[in-house]
Amino acid sequence: MAETQTNGHANGAHNEPGDATAVPANTLPSPSTPIAAEVPAAAVDTASDDIESKPTPVDAQVAHNEIAPAASTPIGLGISESAKDLPPSPSTPVALDPADIATPPPVPSKTDEGETGVRPALQPGEAVESRGSLQDVALSRAPTPAVAARPASARPPSQSTSTLPSASSSPSRPASAHPRPGGTGHHSRRSSAATTLSLASHAGAGAGASQPHASPQLSTVLIMPPLQTLVASKEARKSPSFLVAAQRALDLCQAGGGAAHAHPRDIFEPLRLAISNPQTTSVPILITSLDLLAKLVSHSFFSEPHGPPKGLSPLPDLITHTITLSYSEASPPQVALQVVKALMAVVLSTDRGMLVHQSSLLKAVRTVYNVFLLSNDHANQVVAQGGLTQMVQHVFGRVVRPDPRSAMRASQSAASGLSENEARRQAEEEEARSRATPVAENGNGNAEANEDGPKMTLESFSAPNPNDDIPAAPAHLDSDAAAAGPPLPAHTISIPVPNGDALDTPEPVQASGGPADHEGHLDVNGRPVPTEELFVKDAFLVFRALCKLSMKALVTESERDLRSHAMRSKLLSLHLVLTILKSHVDLFNNPAVVIPSNSSLEMTPFLQATKQYLCFSLSRNAVSPVTQVFELCTEIFWCVIKSLRAQLKKEIEVLLSEIFIPFLEMRHSTIRQKSLVLAVFIRLCQDPQALVEIYINYDCDRGVGNIYERLMNIVSKIGQTHFAPPSKEELVQSGAGSKQASGSAGPALPGSLGTTALVADINAPQYAGLPPEVRLRRQSLECLVAALKSLAAWSSSNPQRQGDEGPRPSIDGVGRHQGSSSNLELATPSLPFDRRELSGMASGGTTTPDIGEDDVGRLESAKQRKTMLQEGIKKFNFKPKRGIDYLVEHGFIKSKAPQDIARFLLHNDGLSKAMIGEYLGEGDEANVATMHAFVDMLEFTGLNFTDALRMYLQTFRLPGEAQKIDRFMLKFAERYIQQNPSTHFANAGTAYVLAFSVIMLNTDAHNKNLKTKRMTKPEFVKNNRGIDDGKDLPEEFLGELYDEIQSNEIKMKDEVEAAPATGALAAVGRDLQREAYFAQSETMANKTEAMLKAMVRQQRRGVTRGAEQFYSASRLEHVRFMFEVAWMPFLAGISGPLQETDAMDVVELCLDGLRAAIRIVCLFDMELERNAFVTTLAKFTFLNNLGEMRPKNMEAIKSLLDIALTDGNHLKASWKDVLTCVSQLERMQLISSGMDVPDMGSGRRNTVSKGKGPAGELAEEAMSSQVTVAADKVFALSQNLSGSAIVDFVQALSEVSWEEIQSSGSSTRPRLFSLQKLVEISYYNMGRIRLEWSNIWLILGEHFNQVCCHNNPNVSFFALDALRQLAMNFLEKEELSHFRFQKDFLRPFEYTIVHNPNSDAREMVLQCLHQMIQARVQNLRSGWRTMFGVFSAASKVLTERVAGHAFELVTLVHREHFALVVRYGAFADLTNCVSDFCKVSKFQKISLQAIEMIRGLVPKIINNPDCFQTPAGESKGPDDVMLRYWLPVLMGFYEIIMTGEDMEVRRVALDCLFDTLKTHGAGFSTEFWEAVCTHVLFPMFGILTAKTDVRFKSAEDLSVWLSTTLISALRDTIDLYTFYFAQLQRYLDGLLDILVACICQENDTLARIGTSCFQQLLESNVTKLSPENWEIIVTAFVQLFRTTTAYHLFDDVLAREVAPDPTDAAADDDAPFNKFVAPAPLAKVVDRPAPLPERITHAEQRRIFKQIIVKCVLQLLLIETTHELLQNDDVYNTIPAEHLLRFMGVLDDSWRFARKFNADKDLRMRLWKVGFMKQLPNLLKQESSSAATLINVLLRMYRDPREAHKATRGGVLDRLVPLGTEIIRDFIAIDAETQPRNVAAWSPVVADILRGACAFDDAAFEEHVASLYPLVADLLARELGPEMRIAARDFFLRVGVAKGIITQ
Repeated sequence: MAETQTNGHANGAHNEPGDATAVPANTLPSPSTPIAAEVPAAAVDTASDDIESKPTPVDAQVAHNEIAPAASTPIGLGISESAKDLPPSPSTPVALDPADIATPPPVPSKTDEGETGVRPALQPGEAVESRGSLQDVALSRAPTPAVAARPASARPPSQSTSTLPSASSSPSRPASAHPRPGGTGHHSRRSSAATTLSLASHAGAGAGASQPHASPQLSTVLIMPPLQTLVASKEARKSPSFLVAAQRALDLCQAGGGAAHAHPRDIFEPLRLAISNPQTTSVPILITSLDLLAKLVSHSFFSEPHGPPKGLSPLPDLITHTITLSYSEASPPQVALQVVKALMAVVLSTDRGMLVHQSSLLKAVRTVYNVFLLSNDHANQVVAQGGLTQMVQHVFGRVVRPDPRSAMRASQSAASGLSENEARRQAEEEEARSRATPVAENGNGNAEANEDGPKMTLESFSAPNPNDDIPAAPAHLDSDAAAAGPPLPAHTISIPVPNGDALDTPEPVQASGGPADHEGHLDVNGRPVPTEELFVKDAFLVFRALCKLSMKALVTESERDLRSHAMRSKLLSLHLVLTILKSHVDLFNNPAVVIPSNSSLEMTPFLQATKQYLCFSLSRNAVSPVTQVFELCTEIFWCVIKSLRAQLKKEIEVLLSEIFIPFLEMRHSTIRQKSLVLAVFIRLCQDPQALVEIYINYDCDRGVGNIYERLMNIVSKIGQTHFAPPSKEELVQSGAGSKQASGSAGPALPGSLGTTALVADINAPQYAGLPPEVRLRRQSLECLVAALKSLAAWSSSNPQRQGDEGPRPSIDGVGRHQGSSSNLELATPSLPFDRRELSGMASGGTTTPDIGEDDVGRLESAKQRKTMLQEGIKKFNFKPKRGIDYLVEHGFIKSKAPQDIARFLLHNDGLSKAMIGEYLGEGDEANVATMHAFVDMLEFTGLNFTDALRMYLQTFRLPGEAQKIDRFMLKFAERYIQQNPSTHFANAGTAYVLAFSVIMLNTDAHNKNLKTKRMTKPEFVKNNRGIDDGKDLPEEFLGELYDEIQSNEIKMKDEVEAAPATGALAAVGRDLQREAYFAQSETMANKTEAMLKAMVRQQRRGVTRGAEQFYSASRLEHVRFMFEVAWMPFLAGISGPLQETDAMDVVELCLDGLRAAIRIVCLFDMELERNAFVTTLAKFTFLNNLGEMRPKNMEAIKSLLDIALTDGNHLKASWKDVLTCVSQLERMQLISSGMDVPDMGSGRRNTVSKGKGPAGELAEEAMSSQVTVAADKVFALSQNLSGSAIVDFVQALSEVSWEEIQSSGSSTRPRLFSLQKLVEISYYNMGRIRLEWSNIWLILGEHFNQVCCHNNPNVSFFALDALRQLAMNFLEKEELSHFRFQKDFLRPFEYTIVHNPNSDAREMVLQCLHQMIQARVQNLRSGWRTMFGVFSAASKVLTERVAGHAFELVTLVHREHFALVVRYGAFADLTNCVSDFCKVSKFQKISLQAIEMIRGLVPKIINNPDCFQTPAGESKGPDDVMLRYWLPVLMGFYEIIMTGEDMEVRRVALDCLFDTLKTHGAGFSTEFWEAVCTHVLFPMFGILTAKTDVRFKSAEDLSVWLSTTLISALRDTIDLYTFYFAQLQRYLDGLLDILVACICQENDTLARIGTSCFQQLLESNVTKLSPENWEIIVTAFVQLFRTTTAYHLFDDVLAREVAPDPTDAAADDDAPFNKFVAPAPLAKVVDRPAPLPERITHAEQRRIFKQIIVKCVLQLLLIETTHELLQNDDVYNTIPAEHLLRFMGVLDDSWRFARKFNADKDLRMRLWKVGFMKQLPNLLKQESSSAATLINVLLRMYRDPREAHKATRGGVLDRLVPLGTEIIRDFIAIDAETQPRNVAAWSPVVADILRGACAFDDAAFEEHVASLYPLVADLLARELGPEMRIAARDFFLRVGVAKGIITQ
């Protein structure tokens, strides 16, 4: 496609990167044309040049200094004066990228020599500067480099010569005025490396800005022909003034020598006269004049670098106004085209003297805009739209983009204590002082210095522009105006910057008689305003004007017609706004681009100034029912989100929550609209950073709604909703943009204004052929999947990457989208600084939001607080009191103080107004106080009554109860009168009554359910008579109040009135849905605008919220919380389509989403979510329902396998779902091959699948290598899993294996697939470290325990064999000492032999171990222990074959491998094992052999050298060998003695034990003897202190053991102590404890054995006892006496009558211990026992009685034992005297206790009555025995001749004599007739006392005879026995001797 241009100017050819010299052959300069001024160094035409040009600084310098060589081909403007040269209608459109905006088609034109330039078309692979602009439009003007042109043959062959037509008459293409590094920073054509080729060469051109006329001048040869035409025209003949002006201009041109260039105004004057009067000028002359004017402007002919002459307006403004006057709606198309070209030449000029600003610029733009709107010529529309696009692009492109970092550094002076404005003033003053010479000013008042321009406020734009004083009235071509010189304008107008629509027609003409005032170009310091700042102002004005144009409301249906002027205007303005945002978003993002003020030093950031207009435009147009408008708004909104979300945080939130998201929820919005909004959200979700920032800035902000969460829920819901197909009206409306009505009147809509390219994403190929409602659901799915993929990508990225490498790809250094313009290294370098550096650069309190650190903890804490607040609000809205309690508890309300609660209710959104009214209206004191505080916070000052009442009732909904309303109105009246004392009301009562009346009036007037007659105004006035303290309120006041309520109902602002019900007839001919849409959209727009305006007011007042800080996302942890809040919508939105559809593209999309979701949940270890998603994917495999399986299910299988391979390290418990599917996949393969396989998931065990199998192609795919290899990789690659992941994997595989086995357990061919895989992965992972293997084997071992004990032999045998193979393999690896992995590894064998009842399986276990012993015996270490455990367990098996086989293996080990057992520390286990065989009761032969084996261990120990070596790494203790080897043998005997079931075996073991001790005990150390006593000897008697022992099966067994083994053991122990008393005496106290325990038994047998052994111990070792030993022995006796004293006899509780309980009848029977010997220990008594409780049961009383009797018996037994011991001379002679006295003390206590009880006859009677004994209880024997023993011992001590006893005689007498006298007195008091037993019992004792007294020495006898004599005399009065009489006779004889009565 090769079309040529209409224009004659040169289009820029394609430049290779880095080459600024390439020029097409047909654009060589002519010798007569000067070089134009430079444009900036790296300028790129952002409007039309899509060819990337990257000149280097060196190239720029060359371009600045060199002059292109002359060429023979001239360059002209090429626009003919006739209409026949206008571009014809387009024939073939240029192919565009679908993502680009639709552009005008190319217009081919004929090629004339010197008039046509060619421009290569964009080639594939070339850089596109702006995909979003109206590119390649008809007015493209490529730059022509000012260096030698490359010949046409040098152009790359791949480049096409096709070009789009140009409407410009300028030979050069202006470019963006970006500052060149190191340059001045001012806009200058001479500051660029790309200069314009002219028709003459001049060596000195482009020297600098200070030499404006140094460039070659335009040849007057080109000017004269048009002037000659003007002179010869009929207009010149008619108007002498016009002829004079034209002739003067022609004469100046003919004069030569630069005369024409010296008088540009004279040259302009005939053109002005011709152009400014289009009504009287012919079309050819008008076209000729406009064409010549455009040429001259393009060649900078009218440039006045030093400004206009004094008193005259600048030429650019005059020219602009003149051209605009030439166009009207009736202008011919040829004229309109020339007007567009001329205005473009002016606006696009880059000459410093030709710049137009402000209102002149706006007039030019407006005129071109009108050409587009009013012209019926399609070509003119295309040219006008392209021209507008280029103008706008040029205006924005020339704005200088300062480096934000340098601006930030300049503003950092505030850190030194100065404010920014103060620092700015100081900088200004210092700069002024440092100037050496005055600053040169041009005609526009622009300073040349490189300095920051003064700041400017938006208000200063309203001031008139003095440079706009230009001729207003058209010149009259009459003969009266002829003059010799150039005419001066007689009238001027001042065209101010409009405050309304900036592109509307100028203000009415105002005459000005004086010269223009140039103060408008001076700042507050009187300095010229730099050009760069004027550029910023121009950009702002154009942008504001376009936004305002787009905001014009379309009220009527005719205005909504796409062919109407209003609609075309709206579409064009929105297109241009979109173009600006896409191409120049960096201008908005750059905080250093500011708009200065002429009146102050304040600066306004560009974005701050423009955002309100942009947002208002969006809010008004985004609710448009016109599809094309809506599409453009969605695109603009996407640009805002993509590139301006940091700066427009709050605005985006309003637009999202109030318009775009509600559009998805609206029932009345069309499917097309929903689809367009979804397309925006899809792109949002495809940008990970943008998506994360939406969450952290909105969902984590307490003051903002949950945008992200809400969006995901809505999108998910859309995907699950089945929409009705769109109506025909909707379809027609949606297609209106591309289907134009042919033949209709009015201009057609150009294709460039269509939106087909905008919505390419919703017309993408994947949607082809889909109905709109299906496409919408597909989009929702894509949105969810895109969000999941973005979250997965963000979470998988390096968390530090974002901060280290600068912004993410979507945002460059200033937040600009990198795909929106060419990569301009010099013009807009990519700045490697953080976006956070840009925050807060501009002053004034209206900066963009700060960009803060996205601290995860802080943001999530805020999110949690927000969630809690929402929960509290939800509770309040359901039940207010509960909500208030919750909010106070969690700190949202400071306290329950009324002021705090009221403040929360007043200032928090989301609270139900109805619930607030209910809560405040309650009558409780706290609620009333809160209501009063609530009303007191309202401000009614200065409001009239109804406004105050409206404001009051907006804060809550008035409840329905009269009492509540009464309280509200009372408080309102009080508050209103308090704040408005000067009202009509006499007091608050008036306001109260009137408030009630107004509420009633409001209800009466506006309640639709009210059927009665409405209240009239007189009735209202009448109702309110006398309410003002008895007076009437003014009737006018009441009438106004009535009218206001009637016209304006009092209702809640957020109350949406329901649509009125319409009948069927009323609805005829009405589109109710469209009406509902208009009503709802209008409400949305109004609410949004109100919120935006409130934000603007707040910003103007300087009110900013802290929450407006914008957080830039950089941390991946946000993904976790984002997924937590949205995982359910994700799951629902993906699983629904996956379940419903069979379309593979949708299935693949769903599976992609599931894979991304699972990746996220795995990375963040989200258990619940992971289980949900993996389970969902597993269910979609349909492996449990093969008959229903489809190809999509096979894809799910592949996805699941892929997840297992990629995310296996994080699957954790979800491995079970994966492995279950792998197992079912193998089952599917078996079924496909024709086998019947049990179903795992059927829920019924052992069911076989009988249903149909999978389809043939699915069966083949399931068995394909792709699926099979993937499934095998799951297991083979398990060795790559992490240490924790392999544990989860093994756990899951074990569970799946068990389910397989359970489901097929009864089958002859059970499923063992997973069990086999367990074995395989064990081999794969055998090389793991032991720590990991230990964790794996904890699971595997447990699983083998289960499987090996399965009741199906096939399963258990397979498992045992697999276990054997693993064990054999594992035993090849050497185990270091002190490790026990072999032991754990072999433990399943032990478990199996214990729990598997199958004898064959048990025997197989033994065979496996036998094989290991044979093959791996040298490698066995800790495994020996498990083996012996297995043998021990086998010994308990009742099958002789198994027990015998096990004993044979033990014997084998004992015989052949004993050294290995000893070496590897398993000797104790061997001993325990053999001991277990000894205890086998069923096989006595094996038991006896085992005992002999134990006995034989002793010599083996002695003879084995390994027993005396310490293992490496251990310190050898003195008794290490004894404890390691001897003690286990002795413990073995002990175990047999204690638990052996056979009595003979126990006897043999007991003999062996004590024989061994006696035989080898001499060599035992003291410490080892202690171990023997502690672990072997003493524990044998532990049963004596416990009433029962679980080791005995029955009481009979226990009785037998006590009667035989225990007694023998006790006697053998006494014997052993006697044998080794020297070594064992230190453990005497332990033995005495045993004896005491044996004696203190309720069982008489055990007690007597104990006393017997005690006596034997003392008598056998009496000579060996030391005083210390006696101390221990006597202490034991004292303890025995105290324990056996029946202290409870004197407890009154026992003597009370207790009623028997029938349930305790059997309690008297002490079964089963009545028949058998059983231990029944007594409680130890230290001093005296605790008293009995006040209440005891009959059973407890019986038990205590029996215990008392036992104690009395035991006390007698002890007295007898003591008596016998003390009668033994060896004992008596050995025991020290002090210990003998302790004996006497306990005997004395026993006597006194018994004497006391016997003397208390009343107590004895009471005990007898309650059934203590059958006869009257007494302790006569105890009393007499203890007394007799005590008397005998005391007398023996008195007679003892040893010195120690002699020393104690005095003490003995002191105890003996009182005792004797008491006994004799008691004896005398006995009644011989009634108490013969007492007489018999005491007579021997009294005789002993008398005989002892006779043996006193003389002194003692003499001393005590006085006390004894009367008592003995009294004895004679009784009947005495012979023994007594003899004793009395001896006493009297001794008295006679002592008194000298008789001789001795």
